Amino acid sequence: MVVDNLSSTFAALSDPTRRSIVDRLTRGPATVNELAAPFSISQQAISKHLAYLANAHLIERQRDGRQNFCALNPGAIREVAEWADGYRRFWEKSFQRLDVLLEEMKTRKQRKRTKKERHR
Repeated sequence: MVVDNLSSTFAALSDPTRRSIVDRLTRGPATVNELAAPFSISQQAISKHLAYLANAHLIERQRDGRQNFCALNPGAIREVAEWADGYRRFWEKSFQRLDVLLEEMKTRKQRKRTKKERHR
């Protein structure tokens, strides 16, 4: 089965614990222990989350002696941002068209009101 990078990224980000870890890593690299600290789950569970993030290329892991460090891989996040940006542009254009339509409707309503006032 072929899985594209974007699908792997979204699957990895589907879990709130993994999203929290990614959020923490936006502030800089951290040790596995630092990443595990806010959660009331086992070290093994954190390691599984980190492996999932690493397999999706969202994080990079390095070992320095006995400590494991994790850092965010901005390329994977950039891919998600670029994908989402296309939808943002779509919605902005849709809202702009809606704004134009609402303005036209408001103008028509004002014209009708003005005509009624003239005929009184």
